[in-house]
Amino acid sequence: MSTTAPSRHPEPDSTLFRPGPLGRLGVWVTAHARTTTVVWLLLIVGLGFFAPRVESALSGAGWQADGSESVAVRELAVDHFGGNASSAIQVVVQRSDGPVTEGAGADVLARATDLLAGDERIGTVVQPQPGATLSPDGTTAVLLAGAGADTNEMVRVADDLKAPLQALSTGTVEVNPTGASLLWSDFNEANLDAMLKSEMLSWPVTLGILVLAFGALVAAGLPLLLTLAGLVASAGSLVLINELVPVSIWAMNFAMMFALALGIDYALFLVVRYRAARMGGGASPVRAIAETMDTAGKAVLLSGATVLVSLTAVMLVPSPSFRSMAGGIMLAVVFVLAATLTLLPLVLHKLDLKINRIALPWARAGEHRSARFAAWGERLWKRPLAYGIGSLLVLLALAAPIVGLKTAMPSIKVLPEDASARIGYDQVQEAFGEGAPGTLQIVVDTADAPAAGAVLAGDPAVAGVLPAMPAPDGAEPAMIQAVPTMDPSDPALSTLVDRLRADLPDSALVGGAPVENLDLKSQLDESTPLVIGVVLVLGFLLLLIALQAPLISLLGTLASLLSTAAAFGVARLIFQEGFGAGFFGFESQGFLDAWAPVFFFAMIFAIAMDYTVFLLASAKEHYERSGDPREAMIGALASSGRVIFAAGAVMVAVFFTFALSGPLPPKEMGIILGVAVLLDAFLVRLVLLPVLLRLTGAAAWWSPAWLTRILPNIRFAHD
Repeated sequence: MSTTAPSRHPEPDSTLFRPGPLGRLGVWVTAHARTTTVVWLLLIVGLGFFAPRVESALSGAGWQADGSESVAVRELAVDHFGGNASSAIQVVVQRSDGPVTEGAGADVLARATDLLAGDERIGTVVQPQPGATLSPDGTTAVLLAGAGADTNEMVRVADDLKAPLQALSTGTVEVNPTGASLLWSDFNEANLDAMLKSEMLSWPVTLGILVLAFGALVAAGLPLLLTLAGLVASAGSLVLINELVPVSIWAMNFAMMFALALGIDYALFLVVRYRAARMGGGASPVRAIAETMDTAGKAVLLSGATVLVSLTAVMLVPSPSFRSMAGGIMLAVVFVLAATLTLLPLVLHKLDLKINRIALPWARAGEHRSARFAAWGERLWKRPLAYGIGSLLVLLALAAPIVGLKTAMPSIKVLPEDASARIGYDQVQEAFGEGAPGTLQIVVDTADAPAAGAVLAGDPAVAGVLPAMPAPDGAEPAMIQAVPTMDPSDPALSTLVDRLRADLPDSALVGGAPVENLDLKSQLDESTPLVIGVVLVLGFLLLLIALQAPLISLLGTLASLLSTAAAFGVARLIFQEGFGAGFFGFESQGFLDAWAPVFFFAMIFAIAMDYTVFLLASAKEHYERSGDPREAMIGALASSGRVIFAAGAVMVAVFFTFALSGPLPPKEMGIILGVAVLLDAFLVRLVLLPVLLRLTGAAAWWSPAWLTRILPNIRFAHD
């Protein structure tokens, strides 16, 4: 008679083993390993073929308020005035030893003209005009290369032509192309260098934090591999989407950050839970996958949905750049979420106990309930008011400076000092006046041109007015160009534009590059309250659906506002007031970029709700099992505190690396998001929210009967 040794982890009785929908998905992918692997290989290889083109294919333009008066002026300028629009390229030619229109200067001007005229994307090339684009001393001239393509393509024209144009410089003649298209070209170049440096720094730092969190190198590498798969797939997808709809390069920048940060968060949650079920709970590999997916997987899915909903609200801003940035992040989140819920369970099942290879001596691979965070929970339970009030005071103190926060569109200071666009800008300003780089363009009916010219000439904030220029193609409108007395980033320019729009004839439209910025800022100011309101309402509804508990869902949503307000309070001190500017290596503009509040709010809220879902899902799981508010609070910290702490540390490291190099906007992005995550993960989610659970007790999980009937039945405790 032969006997069979019992399995170390026998399969549970099939009558007791009833995985939910996500648990069944996890079991399915492990049973169909070949199919899952082939699908992901096709995705990664297929989309990965296009991924290397992402930096060259995407553009930096699209920062405009669709439907605004200034955009209408630009479109009319492209259609009827030879491309003399805000997106035109201005080539500044400056001679140090004589008149720029003679001798060596004239030769350079001729060669520059030939170079510009040889590009079919360039419209009319206008030679320097005395009193307009030729300086009074004759040493500085501006060639105007009209825009013969849309704003995105003109950025690519700037990419292609700026080096050949600068190469025309001689010992006495200097050539520097400038203008809005060059600004974006130079910014994208500096931004790409910064992103590459940040990525090179963030990956090893991230791996180091993950090794400490997991205690094993193989387990720590899984989140990075998962993130890489999501990055490759999203990059390739953005290139394909760009063939249909223009996509901003910022979409990829933000997608990289979010894919890395959220991919690690999600993988951390699943890997820790799998190890606990497999090594700590003694479950079989299949059951461990099912339990992991039904608990941690459910929390990850709800977290991802919250992130997607938060970013969807940004689509309410009628600006192509904002919509493509939000879309790029959402695409990355979708791929990371898909990889987390399908590819990661398969990898965990295949590696199984091998995920603990190359482990640190002190690592306790099967430990799911952290003794340290359980002790922290006990401390918070005993003294909730002391810790709660202390954390609240810190957050309110950091948020206080937000009262004096000023916003404006980015100035030329966002570019490095050696950038062509900035050098040319400074040369134009020096030769033609403070407001020359921000020349206003007024398109008006020909019959109203004299009256419009009189209004402009009589305004004390207008330094000079050029004669009305009829449309070369014989169309009805005429164009008048006016030079303001102030720098394009001076807040007084907004007052001038508002006054001109009120005083000019009804047919007049006021535009130009600086006015496009002002119109976009106005649109952002109008959209911000709507976006914030929509994000808060949708975030609350998703938490309510997930937790089925109105009180804690509301408190969890409102708590996210504290870390957001504190992050912007710190942002005012750093970027508006200039504290730490030398350390971080930037020149303060005296304000925060106008796009930051609306976009960063959605991003910060999405990340904050990510941690909220992790903590409260764990708390609900413990409450469903025990019915004890104390066990729900302490158990949630013991089970998820270490994951939240490690995930927060990774996110802070990732975001702060973006603050160490490159132009100003990525520094704003890195510092604001890094501070927000630091405060949210370590003060709000690990102190304030547990205190709120303690103070509300069983009421936190109460729900009226009518609400329970209409909400879907979502449980986190695994049967």
